[in-house]
Amino acid sequence: MKTLFVLLGPTGVGKTELSLQLAESLGSPIISADSRQLYKELPIGTAAPTPIELAQVKHYFVGTLQLTDYYSASQFEEDVITLLDDLFQTHKTVLMCGGSMMYIDAVCKGIDDIPTIDETLRAELREQYEKEGIDSIRQQLKILDPVFYKQVDLKNHKRIIHALEVCLMAGKPYSSLRTESKKLRPFRIIKIGLKREREELYERINRRVDNMMEQGLLEEARSVYHLRHLNSLNTVGYKELFKYFSGEWPLDFAVEKIKQNTRIYSRKQMTWFKRDEEIRWFHPNEAEQIKELIQLSSHN
Repeated sequence: MKTLFVLLGPTGVGKTELSLQLAESLGSPIISADSRQLYKELPIGTAAPTPIELAQVKHYFVGTLQLTDYYSASQFEEDVITLLDDLFQTHKTVLMCGGSMMYIDAVCKGIDDIPTIDETLRAELREQYEKEGIDSIRQQLKILDPVFYKQVDLKNHKRIIHALEVCLMAGKPYSSLRTESKKLRPFRIIKIGLKREREELYERINRRVDNMMEQGLLEEARSVYHLRHLNSLNTVGYKELFKYFSGEWPLDFAVEKIKQNTRIYSRKQMTWFKRDEEIRWFHPNEAEQIKELIQLSSHN
């Protein structure tokens, strides 16, 4: 039976190394489910696979976009499902690996058919929020989508703005487009989660940030500083260094904030993943047990 194995877990847990082992044993390429590794200008800060790793195993969705390109979880769903149709012609099993929660869910469960947002509209709503404050956009949402207004966290301006963008682009309430029903896929999905004790994970995250700085993260961030307004750069590792470049923070403080914000993000990832009862959890050192699970599943 055609099977998609999904290797997931928080940032810094050790997915890349294990994914290479598993892909080689399966004879499978790797589909990357990382919303930032898509951008080819950010290899250091996104811990993208190295040229050696990319030569070792064929990867998809790594370094394929420019920072100025628009991309979304719904586009990722469409692109991956099309790719899988092709890959399953020659592979019985395929491996997807990553930690971007929405991207993984888009492939495994499907995502609602949300329209592509026009950049002009996005800029207008952002300007409205900055000039008039959160009350202005709250009231607009209350008029356009009273159902979602009652559900949304009214302190979360990003969620409110996103819902408004969709209402205005689609010409109908955001809530009417959110089906939240799981799509059926013509292949089996087996999810394997990697986790570590919190202190162990945090230590790895801190060390990884130090390594990124040694590898040239500062120079990488400086090279894209002129594009800092883009949503693709509203991400940990870059936004903190941008504050250093603008003179708001000293460098040591910016690096500590990268570590702190990465740790916070890892907690958000685990909170999201723990809600999914389909995930079978392992420590990354349990590679043999993971391979046994994959072998048993592949023969069923």
